Amino acid sequence: MQRRQMMVTAVCAALTLLGTAGAAHAQANYPNKPIRLIVPFAPGGTTDIVARVVADPLAQVLGQPVIVDNKAGGGGVVGTSEMVRAAPDGYILAIATVSSVAANPAINPQVPYNPTTDFTPVVNIAATPNVLAVNPQFPAKDYKAFEAELKAHPDKYSHASSGVGGIQHLQMELYKSLAGVKAVHVGYRGAGPALNDVVGNQVPMIFDNLPSALPFIQAGKLRAIAVAAPKELAVLPGVPTFAEVGLEPVNRMAFYGILAPKGTPAAVVEKLNAGVLKVLQDPAVRKRIEDTGSIVVGNTPAEFTAQIKAEFTTYQKVVKDANLKLEQ
Repeated sequence: MQRRQMMVTAVCAALTLLGTAGAAHAQANYPNKPIRLIVPFAPGGTTDIVARVVADPLAQVLGQPVIVDNKAGGGGVVGTSEMVRAAPDGYILAIATVSSVAANPAINPQVPYNPTTDFTPVVNIAATPNVLAVNPQFPAKDYKAFEAELKAHPDKYSHASSGVGGIQHLQMELYKSLAGVKAVHVGYRGAGPALNDVVGNQVPMIFDNLPSALPFIQAGKLRAIAVAAPKELAVLPGVPTFAEVGLEPVNRMAFYGILAPKGTPAAVVEKLNAGVLKVLQDPAVRKRIEDTGSIVVGNTPAEFTAQIKAEFTTYQKVVKDANLKLEQ
């Protein structure tokens, strides 16, 4: 009996070692099939732009296709949730935004993941300013006139966003609270459709990421009112930062990184991180990102994890202090 038990124990140990060896072999051969990169917003927004700039060169570095898959909805929650539920093998990833990992979870208790525990941050690709812009037909040409118009006509105007609880929504709600103005929120299934309706003057204003709004501003189809950035931007001469108009808390930049499911092996995370960092060393890739008004970041998984936690904590405080509710 004892001998039989010893044999069973030995077999179990051998199977464990075999499984460990198999897992190590799979990680060493990663990737050996296409990688799916979920963009949790509709095509045309900044998240989509950054993902597509990186995807093709990353595929060349890794030796497997990196397929961009837009899964919009819920201010980034729908696509992010799909990644969270995926197998932790590195073949289903998602783009992280402030909306999906900080703003939305901070305001919406129904978000089905915890941004500090339920996924594995891989790398922050880029950070970008946000800009408050209006359709050229809006009756204000600068920030002072803009604020005066909103104060004179509470809730007369509406503002578009990528969806309830997204960074565009939450930053505008923060702005309204601090500036003492009122406007009606109109949520869309992504930044692209929201931006299109502001350009078309179906909605008069938007708090958008600079990369997607900038071409329309430069073409005269949008007018920049104020920018959330460390300092005034060369691409927006004369447009003040929110700090310069006395609203420092609104002066927050967005970020775009890559997430993997919780439990993804460290070796896979490190390989993905190294691949993205190599892509970001390419002057052509850097130029494409910087030409949109973004700043190339390229950090470690630990650094990106800390950034996500800090941003989530900040927006939790914003929601609490401003008494923001999901239905706003």
